[in-house]
Amino acid sequence: MSHRIFLAGASGAIGQRLAPLLRDAGHHVTGTTRSPAKAAGLRALGVETVAVLDIFDTQALSRAVVAAQPDIVIHQLTDLPPALAPHLMADALVRNARIRDEGTRNLVQAALAAGARRLIAQSIAWVYALGKTPHVESDPLKVEADGSTNVSIAGVVALEKYTLQSPPLEGVVLRYGQLHGPGTGADAPRGTMPLHVDAAAHAALLAIDRGASGIYNITEPNEVVSSDKARNELGWNADFRLPGLA
Repeated sequence: MSHRIFLAGASGAIGQRLAPLLRDAGHHVTGTTRSPAKAAGLRALGVETVAVLDIFDTQALSRAVVAAQPDIVIHQLTDLPPALAPHLMADALVRNARIRDEGTRNLVQAALAAGARRLIAQSIAWVYALGKTPHVESDPLKVEADGSTNVSIAGVVALEKYTLQSPPLEGVVLRYGQLHGPGTGADAPRGTMPLHVDAAAHAALLAIDRGASGIYNITEPNEVVSSDKARNELGWNADFRLPGLA
């Protein structure tokens, strides 16, 4: 079934892998970027309409979403440095948390104004509280963390709250593992719960028409987090790769 999609963060690592999947599935895509220089590249990937805007500009965002008339909104917005450069991460984590909180709130308000049906949002899978593993989606998050970790978790909690508790939107949260692959700065799997960027994008594609509202862990098989729910309810496979794209 063809949908009208608003892809927030189309020029990001996952967004650039997701756009051609949406195109090939027959969806009509409006995608956002903050950079006018990236517009042509996004069109080549299958984004029919490129909206150059800042997620914190609520008027511009609302105009773009309403004009797109999406039934599905996909939130792949981040603000992280290339290759996760360590010397830039402290400031980036604060900016990223703001996107997850204020940016998600703005996107939800615009989606509601446009009459969208479903919101699919990018979250992270490595913030579970200590406890029995592998963690499942109902396990508590590590909300008592300190310092930069606390900033990140506060952003995650806000993002998931806005996504899941904004009726009549159907909210789907994808808790991604640690990305590797094109555009991520890591060619090989990294961390305790790795995830190829193509498989991350494919999970978002599947969540358009599959799965109930709720949270899904999206990681390659590991001992820390279980992705059984995504495999069973979304039909997701961690081995998915885009054909013919480097």
